[in-house]
Amino acid sequence: MSDTPVSEMSFEEAMRELEAVVDQLERGDVALDASIALYERGAALKKRCEDELKRAEEKVAAITLDADGNPAGVKPVEGL
Repeated sequence: MSDTPVSEMSFEEAMRELEAVVDQLERGDVALDASIALYERGAALKKRCEDELKRAEEKVAAITLDADGNPAGVKPVEGL
C-alpha cells in the first residue's frame, strides 16, 4: 500500500493500487485487521477513480463541435 494520500493520486496511480488491494483481499491471506484497513483504502481508491472519471466525462461533454463536427472550443462547465 502506498503512503500517498488518495486525494493526491492520479487516476492511474489510484487504479493500480486499487487492483493491488483487490488482489490481496481475494487471496484471503491477510489478517482481519489488515483486511479491514485494505477494504477502507480500497473504498477510498474506488471513489477517487470514480470522481476522476466523472470529471473527465464532464470535460469531454463540454467540448463543442462546429458544423463539420470538428472541435471548436469548450462550453463552460460549472465547478471545473
